[in-house]
Amino acid sequence: MSAIIDQGTARAAWTAEARHMLALGWPLILTNLAQTGMTTTDVVMMGRLGADAVAAGALGANLYFGFLIFGIGVMSAASPLIAAARGRDDADTDTVRRTVRAGMWAALAIALPFWAILWNGESILRALGQDPALSALAGSYLRVLQWSALPFFVYLVLRSFMAALERPGWSLAAVVIGLVVNAGLNWLFIFGHWGFPAMGLPGSGLATALSTTLMAGILAVVVAKDPYFARFRPFAGLWRPDLASFRAIWRIGLPIGAMLAFEVTIFNAAVFLMGLIGPAPLAAHAIAIQIASLAFMVPLGFGQAATVRVGHAYGAGDRDAIARAGWTAYGMGVGTMVVTATLLVLFPRALIGAFLDIGDPANAEVVAQAVIFLGIAALFQIVDGAQAVAAGMLRGLHDTRVPMIYAALGYWGLGLPLGVLLAFPAGLGGAGIWTGLASALAVVAALMTWRWMQRERLGLMGRR
Repeated sequence: MSAIIDQGTARAAWTAEARHMLALGWPLILTNLAQTGMTTTDVVMMGRLGADAVAAGALGANLYFGFLIFGIGVMSAASPLIAAARGRDDADTDTVRRTVRAGMWAALAIALPFWAILWNGESILRALGQDPALSALAGSYLRVLQWSALPFFVYLVLRSFMAALERPGWSLAAVVIGLVVNAGLNWLFIFGHWGFPAMGLPGSGLATALSTTLMAGILAVVVAKDPYFARFRPFAGLWRPDLASFRAIWRIGLPIGAMLAFEVTIFNAAVFLMGLIGPAPLAAHAIAIQIASLAFMVPLGFGQAATVRVGHAYGAGDRDAIARAGWTAYGMGVGTMVVTATLLVLFPRALIGAFLDIGDPANAEVVAQAVIFLGIAALFQIVDGAQAVAAGMLRGLHDTRVPMIYAALGYWGLGLPLGVLLAFPAGLGGAGIWTGLASALAVVAALMTWRWMQRERLGLMGRR
């Protein structure tokens, strides 16, 4: 009888965790989708200007995102720090407030050099061997787009704060509003409707900068006025130095930023390699990677939810709850990628048609290349989901340094060299580059999952 009772109790605990994970995960997933939707909207609008605009936009956006992702990683450190503090003591408003404040300071510290570098985006792209005309067009786009960095970082800090409190609804509302505004501003600024000048690609950058500023402003108002958030007084003493909290953000966030940078920059390197192959593979890659990125938002959201749920259990010192939270997120994240892989295999041309007129003979080569890339992307959907969720699980344990090393070895030690070999000496072109990316994701997923399974033996459970 006691065994039956124990089984029933365990089943109830897992069911409760699944409900918590879904309640937290789906708003985060929808938020990620809406954020990616802003970039997707930009690419769709650029596509109406022609393949060269898509290619130049891809060059500029990938250079921008290569730097942006580092800041995203650092800002995300606020989530496990706040979650663990709540697990230790739910009434600890001081640690929460100081963590938010340190995140704001980190946002400014990253944005300043970020702006200085991207102001010279055209020169950087030319130095990387990209087409001079495309580099000039991408550079004009970057000089406007770059100003979205700081408000986006502020938005991320406040989003992490809300997610760690398991109240992600407002961040979702803000990004949906931003998505709608971004689409409207793109229409106005790119094409010059309603009396606005037709700015082309720079108009898309301006739309993104204004939309992200609006998103940050919405969350700032909410956390200052909503009683649930305002009790933490997140903006109190904002200009007061707090080196201990600032160091804590960087201790957890620097390896996360580096790990994300290793992952994203290999995809950025793929863009530059595609540019060496030709404009058609570059445009096809830009479209295929946008579609794959949309699918990736699902496991990414479950990974973010895992960071909060695992982090809360970690702060409370509850080993059973840590296991339940981690494996629940893992199962949900990987399971959904089976569905997205199926969609990529069955409906590639329909998906590509959202970005480009597939009936136009001038786009035939781009469409054919994109179909090949999506076929390879379908193969790595499951491992991509596994590495994203496993990384989030480990972040909940404040384990970020070794995963950073795994990412460096997998992406740059294996994925990039293999992709280059397959693309150029082996003559596979863009398909070879995508095969290298898939191989890297598989290796990193295996290493991350192994580390999670060995968390007790490795002593990851005792750090608090």
